Amino acid sequence: MFNASLSSSVSIPIQRRGIMFILSSPSGAGKSSISRALLTSVNNLKMSISMTTRAKRPGEIHGLDYDFVDPETFSKMISENKFLEYAKVFDHYYGTPHAPISESLTRGQDVLFDIDWQGTQQIAHHSRGDIVSIFVLPPSTAELEKRLKTRAQDSNDVVAKRMEKAADEMSHWAEYDYVIVNENLDHSIEAVKSIVQGERLRKSRQIGLSNFVKDLRYGR
Repeated sequence: MFNASLSSSVSIPIQRRGIMFILSSPSGAGKSSISRALLTSVNNLKMSISMTTRAKRPGEIHGLDYDFVDPETFSKMISENKFLEYAKVFDHYYGTPHAPISESLTRGQDVLFDIDWQGTQQIAHHSRGDIVSIFVLPPSTAELEKRLKTRAQDSNDVVAKRMEKAADEMSHWAEYDYVIVNENLDHSIEAVKSIVQGERLRKSRQIGLSNFVKDLRYGR
């Protein structure tokens, strides 16, 4: 059983179904930085490991950042309906295998997703009751371009493609449960933590609450 606490302090355990927390944004708006901060400061939260056909970037580790597979393996998994969601982005496929996520939610484990709006729509179509979606916006277009160039992970051509794609991505903000403008990273992190806390406390998610209250009523 898991509790709704954000910290590691001991509290009364009430059985709860896990939640899929989805963070989406244009590339460079800050969702990955927010994700890393959440994983180090929020208990009972793990990162969903996506599978991809793209090559590893410097410093990335197979099984930690992504599961890197060849296109043939990915295609076979698509044909066998083994993905919760998948999409083709900049000539490469990305997807989330269904089985490990289902097992985590059943155990009461929360899972954090760093995916785009297409993946969010696919997951929502099958598991709307289990997801909480958050869209992260940049404070300005100029700032978004500056962040993309500063991180120096992509060529100028790729940065230009990401900027072209950003306008379309941002048009999907209204499909999300929450929207955050990431002007200050620390403030954005705290805002997402508040969302996590509130969603964990929803009575519909605390499947052990009925028995807990019953025990209280009978003095157990």
